[in-house]
Amino acid sequence: MTPKFVFGYGSLVNRRSHAAPQAHPARLRGWQREWCQTSLRPTPFLSVRPSADHEVLGLIAEVAQEDWQALDEREAAYERHQVAVDDHGLDPSPHTQVYAICPDLKATTADGPILLSYLDVVVQGYLHVFGEDGAKAFFDTTAGWDRPVLNDRSAPRYSRHQVLAPEEIALVDNGLKALSVPVKKLE
Repeated sequence: MTPKFVFGYGSLVNRRSHAAPQAHPARLRGWQREWCQTSLRPTPFLSVRPSADHEVLGLIAEVAQEDWQALDEREAAYERHQVAVDDHGLDPSPHTQVYAICPDLKATTADGPILLSYLDVVVQGYLHVFGEDGAKAFFDTTAGWDRPVLNDRSAPRYSRHQVLAPEEIALVDNGLKALSVPVKKLE
């Protein structure tokens, strides 16, 4: 049976956040990554939306024993979409799906802060898979930076948080400064 893959563009890029039997860098054309607020959580999380002029670097990860049910539970606010990905080095090109926020769940206001512990996991993943340029490109190619970031590093609220090295912390902090994203202290 041909393995099935999911295209990750956020925390799934960080191999420490999952146990996929195989994972490969890839490119998804015709989509853009964005921060989304929903009615399900007080903080936004990453999604993608169709956008002809954009592309997203990410990781395709094999769905272990085709266990879509467990992945669907992890990605509960999302819908799966069949997509074609490039630049993954596999032949033939694998059956791949991507998760995107259900449009009817998107909130009309964008007032929740991004969790820094979540952002740290994502950027650490991009740094390890795509190098420093890839991590910087994450900031430049993601929409929705019109909200603050909540610095929860001292008491991480993100369930799959990771410990970052000082140079990884600096990369995240500098990326936010370059975009003039305000960082709020945890109260």
